[in-house]
Amino acid sequence: MSDVAKDPAAPLFTSLADMIDAQEQRYGDKVALRFQARESSYADLARGSREAAGALRASGCEVGDRIGYFGKNSDIYYELLLGAARAGVTLVPINWRLAMQEAGWILEDAGCCLLFVTPDHAEDMTQLAAGLPHPPHVIVVDGDDPSSAYTSWRTSGIGSEMQDVRDPEAIAVQIYTSGTTGRPKGALLSQRALLAFRSLPEEAQPEWNRWTQEDVSLIVMPQFHIGGTGFGLQTLCAGATGLVAEEFSAGLVLDAIEHQRLSKLFTVPSALQFIMRHPRARQVDYGRIRTIVYGASPMPLEVLREAIDIFQCGFVQQYGMTEMCGTISVLPPEDHEAQGNARMASAGRPLDGVEIAIIDPEGRRLGPGESGEVVIRSPTAMSGYWNLPEATAEAFDAQGYFRSGDAGFLDADGYLHLRDRIKDMIVSGGENVFPAEVENAIRGHADVADVAVIGVPDPLWGEAVKAIVVLHAGTTVDAEAIRAWARLSIAGYKVPKTVDFMDVLPRNASGKVLRRELRAPYWVGRDRSVA
Repeated sequence: MSDVAKDPAAPLFTSLADMIDAQEQRYGDKVALRFQARESSYADLARGSREAAGALRASGCEVGDRIGYFGKNSDIYYELLLGAARAGVTLVPINWRLAMQEAGWILEDAGCCLLFVTPDHAEDMTQLAAGLPHPPHVIVVDGDDPSSAYTSWRTSGIGSEMQDVRDPEAIAVQIYTSGTTGRPKGALLSQRALLAFRSLPEEAQPEWNRWTQEDVSLIVMPQFHIGGTGFGLQTLCAGATGLVAEEFSAGLVLDAIEHQRLSKLFTVPSALQFIMRHPRARQVDYGRIRTIVYGASPMPLEVLREAIDIFQCGFVQQYGMTEMCGTISVLPPEDHEAQGNARMASAGRPLDGVEIAIIDPEGRRLGPGESGEVVIRSPTAMSGYWNLPEATAEAFDAQGYFRSGDAGFLDADGYLHLRDRIKDMIVSGGENVFPAEVENAIRGHADVADVAVIGVPDPLWGEAVKAIVVLHAGTTVDAEAIRAWARLSIAGYKVPKTVDFMDVLPRNASGKVLRRELRAPYWVGRDRSVA
């Protein structure tokens, strides 16, 4: 499966206009999205997207232009996404947790002509936009009140004649990578790539991912992330109902399960732990949830055991990235066991239609068990990076494989085992040390709640391994005990030379540890870049 992937079935849709128009005909007044007290049927969503497309044209937007969205999750985000696609305009969702300077850089880099903001960010973003060299016009997204700025804008294009853009290769979304290394890059995601797997017919989907029109999903992952945008699109492709939540809270998830018939959930392990720690966690009926899909990081065995006991359902781990429109490999429910197994240390096997290979620094294919860079070829691959032809050329090899920057290996059964990000690899005395391997060894200690491993300067070895540990509340353990524990399961040269303790690790909006921030103090004034 890693070398020759199966051809997936043909998707039902290759353009977003085709998708929402077909769903309008099929489902009509059925609720497509529910946001707070507001409901939008499939007919409402299709009609709203047509009006938004007309308003974009009336605003002077042309095919190929960019518009920005800055704010927490909203149902209007999907109306804008679908409307922009009809008009041949690309939507640029911006991480609302960014500093204003960072957000301003993205707006300028993308060249957004319009910026849609939610009310809680309206004042700051209006001020920011006014100070940019090419200020976008700001429109506040504040609901469906006829007098609201957004509603007034949307209705401004009613009656304008235009032809829908139904080009599968048109760029629907430009999502900026997390920016943990230098300036973020805008990944260009085409309509075809976004729909390639999400609109497969039900019979072509794996058993764990079969949706019905009776399903209700919770769209709680941020929409500026492929996890939020993609999960919402999959909901609409299935004709299901999506509950759009501004942001995550454990109580909100439990309320959705109890009162809104939630059946589909995509989350991250840390969020799942918050749900399990909620006082009502063992009082809720989870009978409608067949599987819980999670990503961003593996599920620690002790967390999985508790989750199986509480939720009584299957679990699916997904590995993916923005540049691949999301998921590329999956560890299905049958590979999750409460007692643990070797496959649970993996990121699963490639989806049908995806090819994964491992290469060495010279680009040569490596065999089972040999570690190198993970490269991917998939119909969901991005079209490139915005205005970065050199970076785009470097990202793909001559055979069309995307260089992920992740290090790992494929086992004899085709399961992908991730070591770490190649950029985070530690070279100590000529030996390569992957932080994730050391972290996995330390994480098994009963007193350890979280851990990150970095490379720090060492006058003899070049770099030395340092662990930064977060302990469970009320526990005490010293550095030497952590080192002794790690030494039980990893080679001596991988054991941290030093161990520091913190209350919490810095993470980005996707839940990934910001090793750059952890490394920075140790490399000030030195040659190595930590950006």
